[in-house]
Amino acid sequence: MILDEASEDMSGEDLEENNGASVTFQNVNFSYQPGHPVLRDFSLTVPSGKKVALVGATGSGKTTVVNLLMRFYDFDSGEIRIDGQNIAQVARDSLRKDVAIVLQDTVLFTDTIRNNLKYANEDATQEQMEKAVEVSRCREMIAMLPQGYDTVLTDSGANISQGQRQLLAIVRAFVADPRILILDEATSNVDTRTEKAIQGAMQRIMQNRTSIVIAHRLSTIRDADMIVVMDQGRIVECGDHKTLLEKKGKYYQLYMTQYAGFAI
Repeated sequence: MILDEASEDMSGEDLEENNGASVTFQNVNFSYQPGHPVLRDFSLTVPSGKKVALVGATGSGKTTVVNLLMRFYDFDSGEIRIDGQNIAQVARDSLRKDVAIVLQDTVLFTDTIRNNLKYANEDATQEQMEKAVEVSRCREMIAMLPQGYDTVLTDSGANISQGQRQLLAIVRAFVADPRILILDEATSNVDTRTEKAIQGAMQRIMQNRTSIVIAHRLSTIRDADMIVVMDQGRIVECGDHKTLLEKKGKYYQLYMTQYAGFAI
């Protein structure tokens, strides 16, 4: 039962406040179940302010990378560092204040839009919210709702569309103003037209911010600074979109599977 689960250990030091936010995985190994490794000797550096995309088949370990960075699970061996600071020694609440996640299944609460947007930053001013809404191109959407910011979302946002829920999640990430942004299949549940609007908002929030993007639709990560191809918990290829296509390896196969017959 949930009530019988032990509470998370929130002890540890604060995450140091630096201007940058480089993320380094060094020889990380992890298994959800003993004897069934999900990540194997995983090493990766995400430079501060850069956008790195993780791609690969289902079960290759992409989401596990995010789970370990957020300390939802503790890794078996190796190290994960943010600006050189070992996150194993950082308090979970301090770590998570500097990271925002936009998931494919948006989590909203039965509350006003205003309170949903302020969830990760309760001290956010109206001016900060309006700036986030403006940058995310959501002003018109919110203005069309019955009570604007005071519109109550029912049943976790069932009274608005999937695309609108996803855009609100992006605005909320803007309001949180994190140093590290994680986008995990953030457009997989919307149609192509809505995806373009969401992609535009995501591009703006990722500017000058350390970003880790997980995507099945490879069209969404063509402009990434680095694309990391994973297979069975290991990195098998790494480079930009053009370079990886020219290699005609694993990334090329994934891309052609999705876009065979289209111009590259």
